[in-house]
Amino acid sequence: MVPLAFTWTDFAQQVVSGLATGSIYASLALAIVIIYRATGVINFAQGEMAMFSTFIAWWLIADPNGPEYHLWIGFTLTLAISFAGGVALERLVIRPVEGAPVLTIVMVTLGLGIALFGLAAWVWGADTKRFPSAFSTRTIDVGGVVFSIQDAGFIAVTFGAVALLWLFFQHTKPGLGMRAAAGDRQASRLLGVRASWMIALGWGLAAMFGALAGMMAAPTTFLAPNMMRGILLYAFAAAVLGGLDSPLGAVVGGLVLGVTLNLLGTYVHFFGGEMRLVGGLVVILGVLYFRPQGLFGRAAVRRV
Repeated sequence: MVPLAFTWTDFAQQVVSGLATGSIYASLALAIVIIYRATGVINFAQGEMAMFSTFIAWWLIADPNGPEYHLWIGFTLTLAISFAGGVALERLVIRPVEGAPVLTIVMVTLGLGIALFGLAAWVWGADTKRFPSAFSTRTIDVGGVVFSIQDAGFIAVTFGAVALLWLFFQHTKPGLGMRAAAGDRQASRLLGVRASWMIALGWGLAAMFGALAGMMAAPTTFLAPNMMRGILLYAFAAAVLGGLDSPLGAVVGGLVLGVTLNLLGTYVHFFGGEMRLVGGLVVILGVLYFRPQGLFGRAAVRRV
């Protein structure tokens, strides 16, 4: 790959493209953070949950053997099904091991991811499929910066979803209950908050944001059982960069990571292809070494 000669127009174009890619990382990172805040455990099945939801969307919209709903109806139904599925998984799979050591819960999420991968391959096959995009790929030229409506749509959807999530947490009773349960589960129970159901609600919301990430990623990559594995690494990197206990940090981390990796791939000749994955790992290791709480996370304080 020959790097571009630097111009401000090319730079701005790469930034917009990076924001579109970063919005996918941000959506999945937000799902990771929501569950981490609720349980203190990283859900390693988040990528497979997103993939499975995307297959459900494909079945609803594009599968010749499916109902073939209108695009937006199919997407809306997928979000609702994903929410219900996330709640059900928490009740049936995670809650029985709620008091177990962290390693046990991590192994359960790994097993859940393997199970969803195998189930998707069994139901829909392992071959790649075309997934329809909610937005046109037609390009727009703004001051010499050319980007697609799809890129702008991905960015707008991510910011819109984050705004709705903020309103939910700040101005609704379930949202306030989730914040209370995440802060101090025992104290929230004493105040009448049904903490266990707040955790289940968190899993439902995380499943919705994962589905959103999958439905944005599939049109630009491919739809297959392993489609989210690379994206999951970038989402982990984004969550760690922003702070595992900060939803805002997850969004900022995803966008910053998307732009940074895109600029490096454009202007650094050896930084492309599989090197992007290396870049994600470097971000994780670097943040854990220099600032473990991330950019927006809070450092843990221990009283002796």
